[in-house]
Amino acid sequence: MAAHRSEARARLAHRLAWQQLLHDGTQDPRNHLAVLPGLRRFQQRRLALSFRDFLERPSTRPAATFFLEDLYGDKDHSGRDRDVARVAPMMARLLPAGLVLALAQAVELGALSHAFDLRVAEALHEAGVGPESIDLAAYGTAYRAAGLPRLRRHQIHLIVEVGRTLDRAVHTMGVARMLRLSRVPARAAGVMGLQAFLERGFEAFRALEGADGFLRAISERETAASARLFEGAGEPFGPRVQPNSRSR
Repeated sequence: MAAHRSEARARLAHRLAWQQLLHDGTQDPRNHLAVLPGLRRFQQRRLALSFRDFLERPSTRPAATFFLEDLYGDKDHSGRDRDVARVAPMMARLLPAGLVLALAQAVELGALSHAFDLRVAEALHEAGVGPESIDLAAYGTAYRAAGLPRLRRHQIHLIVEVGRTLDRAVHTMGVARMLRLSRVPARAAGVMGLQAFLERGFEAFRALEGADGFLRAISERETAASARLFEGAGEPFGPRVQPNSRSR
């Protein structure tokens, strides 16, 4: 158990350093591209449309909302991750190794997603596409320009792994109690946002009562969508998903 905890802490520290570097506007000026917020809004709308069935179903709504708002949407998680960096040693001692691993995976997913966003935003900027002018054709072209299909597959793999880690935590004796006990030190350290993130994830997967079907659907849908984007398909997300910026 101690070895697992140490490994999870080391993984978390490494991912946090990467995340901080990626979000540094001085190190990477692409963080200041005007099209970047528009790209995130476009992707958020696309995801909400792609997973509308899960959002409409009471049993899967909490997990789908957690994915869209806390893991894979347009929200900037750099503040949460700064909190993690500040209290990582304390939280790693208090939390079960499974939740520390979930944090490390979430930070890695956020960093990788941001790295891809920077590449896609750069391609959109070079093509002269503004933040309110992103459509499926422009997005698909920029997605292919960003490239790195193997890392795109890893991004999808990470989404599923965070879910599996949280699902295992839900079914591990004592984790719920330890998570409740961590509220007091989290409040004292001023990182209740981080505590709330963990609790939302835990409760979302407890409501699922078994995450295999949900996670399999995410993996299959996102893998197929990525493949169609790289192939240049006209409707990579399906005929009912048209998240154009101008439709706001």
